[in-house]
Order: sequence, then C-alpha cells, then structure tokens
Amino acid sequence: MAGSLLAACSPDSATTATQPERLPVLGLKHNAPTSPADTLPDPVPAFRLTNQQGQVITNQTFAGKVYVTDFFFATCPSICPKMQSELLRVYKQFEGNPNVLFLSHTIDPAHDSIPVLRDYAERLGVRDASRWHFATASHDTIFALAKAYMTAAQVDKTVQGGFAHSGAFALIDSQRRIRGVYDGMEKAQVDQLIQDLPLLLKEEQLETAPATK
Repeated sequence: MAGSLLAACSPDSATTATQPERLPVLGLKHNAPTSPADTLPDPVPAFRLTNQQGQVITNQTFAGKVYVTDFFFATCPSICPKMQSELLRVYKQFEGNPNVLFLSHTIDPAHDSIPVLRDYAERLGVRDASRWHFATASHDTIFALAKAYMTAAQVDKTVQGGFAHSGAFALIDSQRRIRGVYDGMEKAQVDQLIQDLPLLLKEEQLETAPATK
C-alpha cells in the first residue's frame, strides 16, 4: 500500500499529470542550426499557389491557423475519391472552427484548371473557398511541396491516370511545422487525425495566451 502511495505521489507522476499532451514535430532539418536550441525540423517552405477562386494563396493565408493538406487530381481513378471522402469527413467535423483550414494540391495542373478545381470543390460539397483551398501551381512547385509535407507525388505513365502519389494527410501548425502524417485511405488513421486536431488547437491556444503574472 505504501509503495503504491509513494508511486502515485512521485515527482515524475505529478509532472506528467500537469503537462498538456503535445503532438510531435515531424520532418527533416536541412539548414544548419542557428543556435544550440535550434533542433526542430525545418518548417514547410514558403509557397505561392492559386486556389479554385483564382485567388493567390501563400503561407500568410494560413497565418495563425492550423491546416490539413493533401495531394490529388480531379481525374484520379484510384485513391483520390476515397481520400477526399475521408478528408471531407474531417472538414465537416471542424466546419464550425475558423482556426482549422484545408489545402488540397492538384498534381495535374495541365488538366485541373481553376474552373475544374472550382467544380470539383462544389461537387465535393465545399462552398467556402476560404476554409478549403483546392490549389494549383507548376509541377515543380507542387512536387517539391509534396516532399516537404513528407508525402510523394510524381508523373508516372505506367499507372492508371498518369500520376503516382501517396494518400497521406499532413497536419500543420501555425508555425508551418508538420505535427502529424496520416494515411487518408485508412479510416482509423483519419479518426486519429480527428482526435489529434483538438490537441493541436489546445496547444496553439496555450502558446498564444498572455502570460499571467
């Protein structure tokens, strides 16, 4: 009995109880550290894309928000319909929260023009382009971003549709850091994303709250 009481009151247990749960910071570190404390992976690089409304979107579009991102193309005959259906489930779960945004990149910019992206978004049920951006840019830009988001996308004429890409969803915080990567083809992993989002939102809220004296 005494052993149990000592264990319950140990400093480690108390610390764990008061520490808020935090998601890991994922990714790679390409640049040399600027200080001994600079050990975290690099943030997602700056980008400039065009969404389904013909509006330019950049990192500033997502400033102060968290967002979920993926890669798709409108004529994808394989994994995209399932992926986007799962991502729509996440979108609907957080539809009322303006601090959660979504960003889907087309990997077929030659076909997926702005009108095509707008029609795709509307058929999916997304009416508010300010909450879920379906974006286009050059192949080089999109493929480089896919790598930065810890996923993969490339031209592959040997597969149906002409493009190969993973079904990953990446969760990004307000500092452009990757906080989770999930298989968009697996319901259980998408469920995990839905569970992780409130944790990240709580963390963001704690970090931006004014310090109490």
